Amino acid sequence: MFPFDLAGLGKRLEEINRRIEAEGFWDDHESAQKVLKEKKSIEVKLEEFKGLETSFSDVEILIELAEEAEDESMVPEIEETYRTLIKELEAMTIKVLLSDEYDKNNAIISIHAGSGGTDAQDWAEMLVRMYVRWAESKGYKVKTVDMQADPEGGIKSATFFIEGEYAYGYLKNEKGVHRIVRISPFDSSGRRHTSFSSLDVMPEIEEDINLEINPEDLRIDTYRSSGAGGQHVNKTESAIRITHLPTNIVVTCQNERSQHQNKDMAMKILKVKLLELAKQEHKDKIDELKGDYGQISWGSQIRSYVFHPYTMVKDHRTGAEVGNVHAVMDGDLDYFINEKLKGTVKE
Repeated sequence: MFPFDLAGLGKRLEEINRRIEAEGFWDDHESAQKVLKEKKSIEVKLEEFKGLETSFSDVEILIELAEEAEDESMVPEIEETYRTLIKELEAMTIKVLLSDEYDKNNAIISIHAGSGGTDAQDWAEMLVRMYVRWAESKGYKVKTVDMQADPEGGIKSATFFIEGEYAYGYLKNEKGVHRIVRISPFDSSGRRHTSFSSLDVMPEIEEDINLEINPEDLRIDTYRSSGAGGQHVNKTESAIRITHLPTNIVVTCQNERSQHQNKDMAMKILKVKLLELAKQEHKDKIDELKGDYGQISWGSQIRSYVFHPYTMVKDHRTGAEVGNVHAVMDGDLDYFINEKLKGTVKE
């Protein structure tokens, strides 16, 4: 369904309300929850459109009042109201662009430090913080699945879910290598360092993924979970590492309550990775996937974050750049996300 097809949305909402009122609706609790989730999604869209209409009307009224009173002092208020309208309109336009199969889904984010020791691991941790801040600004929830911290500082890798409508759609183009240029806080000589981290983004697919995986193709290892910086080490080996041998895809999970839950979560992520790889290679069967699974090749960075000798963040795909690198690191990513989404349509 087109995200802002108002007539279609209204008709679908009527159908859902009739279904909710029908006898036996609550007999299947899981199905009922999905229907209620869709109902809420449609209501939010309609409310957003109504808000846009209100903002447009506010601008018109202010202009009419200023013209009638010949009052130039109202110009700043008109300009501010107009800027709010444009911001709301752009947000709605971006949502219209998010119409691919999984765009509405939650996102699974994996971040891996590149070569460079503590500098790269610190950079990976900074990226985790940046995306968590972005998610929080959207009202999304963040759930950590795995965090491989290093005793010397930073993280080797992290996997987490960002839960909220269109999380994957917004973040799908963030996949790639992210580069930082700065004076290293770990270099006693104060030299400038360049570090890399890779980011992988996948949709969370709620329905069962119909993939037949040969158990002999899996190596499953258990180990003790650990908190950030090696704290709170569990006494039992509840953490899970699953390696899909034909493709060398490795998935780890340690933040669920039990080994069984960690294994289920790891298998869920593995299936999404295999499904994505199968689509990329145009294969119908998982057993046809061979070779080393390289998430992202180094040297093909999508974005650079420069802290020294000047400050700038530049997206190498769209040319979008801003000078306030600290705001970006605090989660102000919408400009880059939106520019890439708009550019994808033009392509």
